[in-house]
Amino acid sequence: MNGKRILLGVSGGIAAYKVIELVRMLRQAGSRIDVVMTAAAEQFVTPLTFETLTRQPVRRDVFQQWTEAEAGHVTLAEKADIMVIAPATANTLAKLAHGLADDMLTVSALACPSPVLVAPAMDHHMYLNSATQANLETLRSRGIHVVGPDQGELASGIIGQGRLVAPDHLFGSIRSILGQSGPLAGKHVVVSAGATREPLDPIRFISNRSSGRMGYAIAQALVDAGARTSLISAATHLDPPVGATVEQVESAADMHKAVTEAATDADALIMSAAVGDYAAREVSAEKVKKDDDDLTIELTRTVDILATTERPGLIKIGFAAETANLTEYAKAKLVSKGVQLLIANDARQAMGSDDNQAFFFRPGHEPEELPLMSKHDLARRIVDELVRLVEIRSTGEGN
Repeated sequence: MNGKRILLGVSGGIAAYKVIELVRMLRQAGSRIDVVMTAAAEQFVTPLTFETLTRQPVRRDVFQQWTEAEAGHVTLAEKADIMVIAPATANTLAKLAHGLADDMLTVSALACPSPVLVAPAMDHHMYLNSATQANLETLRSRGIHVVGPDQGELASGIIGQGRLVAPDHLFGSIRSILGQSGPLAGKHVVVSAGATREPLDPIRFISNRSSGRMGYAIAQALVDAGARTSLISAATHLDPPVGATVEQVESAADMHKAVTEAATDADALIMSAAVGDYAAREVSAEKVKKDDDDLTIELTRTVDILATTERPGLIKIGFAAETANLTEYAKAKLVSKGVQLLIANDARQAMGSDDNQAFFFRPGHEPEELPLMSKHDLARRIVDELVRLVEIRSTGEGN
């Protein structure tokens, strides 16, 4: 998102106030935002609000701000990496579907050669009206990205479909669309995340301290790079990235099944999940009652998912979370799991933290020590390595 130019069209709906938060998120990500507003939009949010947030003039009239350097809506549209129309009212959708160009927003949309995203927001009955549905179908057939609307309480007080999607969902949708031309476009990558839970009885389980942040950050970086991303997620409270296909699992056996199926046509597998090494040999059908004696639980080894997942041409990347002898154990896992890249770290420092200090182990190379960085930055480094491995695999040069 850093350095991307976003052309934001705001039309006249009460949900216009929600777009202020989207602008803030885009600015924090390093994007430049140029705002165009309809006359009706100014009844809900003043242009000054957007000018203050974006540090750019709001474009409101087709004949404003034509100079020798910039040709109004033409320049705005040509320079945009994506145009986002939010909220997109029923009237605005109708204009777009029929190619009308009677205000700054619609002429900019017609002149925009980049992807266009519309986020509908209106009354429930207006949204369900056959005319609106036909207009949306027309826009989809032309390659326009339609996001939402959501179900919930509307401005009229009724409960129905017509709410503008949340700003973070819009932000994620923009990232996903911009990533479609990335270096992993056309590639399918499976990534696992979270901590598996091995049941002991209906209410108790064995698990670990993994938060899932690393795997979810990798999934987001994969979406940003254009990959078709399958996220196999065990227990976590995180929201998955927009654009990833998510499958929730519970135990190591569940994850093994899900990963095996998802990897059937995958180009790469990144096992970031903290999978339980052992599971109870017998799971009680009823809650185990406390008594005066000690309790012994017999454990059995779970399947090593990464080591046993094999397919010709599949690139495998794994993790080694250790508390001692990191280099020794990581080198052994590099061989036993048959991976092209192993990321090793101190589990005591990494689990549950927003940051990670890791080592890259590659076959035939000395370990590379990375500095302490955020898990999102590390995720981008890992995806950069995957891009390199994909290029090597496509040229047949080996590791």
